[in-house]
Amino acid sequence: MAVSYNRLWKLLIDKKMSQADMRKAAEIAPNTLTRMRKDEEVTLAVLSRICKSLKCDFGDIVEYIDEEDT
Repeated sequence: MAVSYNRLWKLLIDKKMSQADMRKAAEIAPNTLTRMRKDEEVTLAVLSRICKSLKCDFGDIVEYIDEEDT
């Protein structure tokens, strides 16, 4: 399974918010943000905190990419 957080990074740009600001607002660990930068999987709890802090939905921040299509 492959995920992409490109939607999250674009949303942060639209909101004029840095990744560090989002990390602090969502109260996630620095190593979790590092995992996200590498497009690695994180828990739904982390994604929920991000969605709550940015007032958005899961689909606004993460995208599933079928590895067979790449």
